[in-house]
Amino acid sequence: MSTQAEVDYVNEELSEQSVHDYLALHPDFFEGHANLLSSLNLPHTTGGTVSLVERQVSVLRQNDLSLQKQLKELIEVARANDLLSAKIHELTMQLFAASDLKTMIITLEEGMRSGFGADQVVLVVFGDPDAFHDIDTGKFFRVTDKDDDALSPFNAFLAGKAARCGKIHDAQRDFLFQEDANDIGSSALVPLGIDNEIGFLAIGSADANHFHPGMSVDFLTRLGDLLAGALKRY
Repeated sequence: MSTQAEVDYVNEELSEQSVHDYLALHPDFFEGHANLLSSLNLPHTTGGTVSLVERQVSVLRQNDLSLQKQLKELIEVARANDLLSAKIHELTMQLFAASDLKTMIITLEEGMRSGFGADQVVLVVFGDPDAFHDIDTGKFFRVTDKDDDALSPFNAFLAGKAARCGKIHDAQRDFLFQEDANDIGSSALVPLGIDNEIGFLAIGSADANHFHPGMSVDFLTRLGDLLAGALKRY
């Protein structure tokens, strides 16, 4: 076929016949385009029965698609983890640059809302409320005695000494988020300090599936360690 004829093939709307004619004129086409073979459907039938070869090829294609999906998911998780690591690093620098407790608490709230997209966040610190009378940061900062009966709904969480994710009980939600409680679909509870000696951080999301029991808590644990270290300075 002449060069002009080949151009005509490219320019015209391809039909089954034109593809047939082109392949007939270029029998070695797939030698230079072997990757196309994996996506072609080449049935081998005998009396209406699919051959073993075709079945094997079909299984291999399905496996290939499955592996590609898994690889894509792993890449997405890796990117998300890199982003979280960067955010935690940035928050660390901001917290330790704070000159006093009030500045640190304000920095933490702003960082959780802007950097981590928290719909609601509450920092509960165990201690004497009167000792923190000069710190007014609204609903975010809560100081309470560890033996306060209001904390009884959290006994199981505090005894577990580990971060928890998922839907929380109404009593817990009401204590933490108060008038915003009905807006919270799921939450994460993060202990602060050894045996929860300092308190805990509660992160609330309007999405009922945002925090769930099956998710990894590695980054939440790191966040808890960071906050515990920052609070111990004061």
